[in-house]
Amino acid sequence: MHHLSCRSGWHFMKICAAARKSGSCSISFSKGWCKYSKCEFFHIRCARLSNAATPLYGFWQQSMGFASATLTVVFACYIVGLLLTLTIAGQLSDHYGRKALLLPCVGLAIVAAILFDHANSIGMLMLARFLTGISVGLVVSGGMANVVEHAQSNRKHFASLMASVAMVAGAGSGPLLAGIVAHYVHSPVHTVFRIEIAVLCLALLALLNQKNQRLGVGAFKPRLPAVSADKLSIVLLGIAFFGPGLTSTSFILSLGPKLIASFLGVNSPLITGCVAFAMFIVAVGVQLVAKRCSGRGVFLLSGLSTACAMVCVWVAMATNGVPWLIASALLAGSGQGLGQLGGLTLIASNIPAERRAEANAVFNMGGYIPAGAIPVVTGHLIDAKGLTVGVTSLALIIGSLACLALIVLWRQRLK
Repeated sequence: MHHLSCRSGWHFMKICAAARKSGSCSISFSKGWCKYSKCEFFHIRCARLSNAATPLYGFWQQSMGFASATLTVVFACYIVGLLLTLTIAGQLSDHYGRKALLLPCVGLAIVAAILFDHANSIGMLMLARFLTGISVGLVVSGGMANVVEHAQSNRKHFASLMASVAMVAGAGSGPLLAGIVAHYVHSPVHTVFRIEIAVLCLALLALLNQKNQRLGVGAFKPRLPAVSADKLSIVLLGIAFFGPGLTSTSFILSLGPKLIASFLGVNSPLITGCVAFAMFIVAVGVQLVAKRCSGRGVFLLSGLSTACAMVCVWVAMATNGVPWLIASALLAGSGQGLGQLGGLTLIASNIPAERRAEANAVFNMGGYIPAGAIPVVTGHLIDAKGLTVGVTSLALIIGSLACLALIVLWRQRLK
């Protein structure tokens, strides 16, 4: 946790130094630091809960005795909660303001952490994952738009980068914390989620100090999230790359622990947590490196990374090689990170502020639908036909989707 806080602080200093040097930001150094630091702190703490359970699934699976299909269903409950939230969260955020949406986000995250802490049945795990999905759905809809709106118009690209980096950093630090605790502590579940509850309370304090700006007028009229016809191709292009990348990382998070245990012959939450953390750190690193690349270049690298990740999965299954599985995780992180960056940047640059959170919701829905459905199908296929057939089929599907996205990019001119 200390390492993550130091690294996040370094990012904040870098942001503000760049803004002050360029002279493009109208806020002062101290105010700019506070605004960005509060937003990024909040996103990291909320996103961390989303994957904190990954290294602990082996403990629950041993104590409750559920199969691979049940494990992927538990994981998919998070996706269901997130998707249901995304249908309305963006509109609520655009109408009532970002803070009004993010306050219940933290409350639900704390409730989910309490359920994880006391989980003694599959139903409690499913409910905890479902509430986690709702919480993350709220933060990706309103939180990312919140970061972008703290930037000047000529800094939208950089703000999109920071929003994406904060989410990925939080998602990666959760499994690392859980893996380390599980390796050294006899009862890791209680320790991990009580730490999560504590840092979520800190995030709540940071959020309470932020002002809320209501963007909508009149009565709120809910509708299914949509993007105007002239902007739809922008969001769909981002989904084409973000979807396969996110599905590949979802596969690592849901079935990676089982594969590592199968290859090594022993359940290792520390290795699982470190692999997940490394995957998300790569996702952060490639975004920082690629921030000056063209949109077309970012998407090209995303598609190639995801396709290569699936090739590594095939080799890992053929050789029972953990190094190949680790390579696939790192490439999957690159594919997701770049796809997310490319999509968010297109939205921030081309869609007006009053519709941006709704567009973010559509973008995330398009990515999370395959990320939830495909691993669940794979889990049932593993139980029916075996580990090799299920995993290689999953890799074939994801690799094919990534190649289709590259073909679309090749045929479409991206400005």
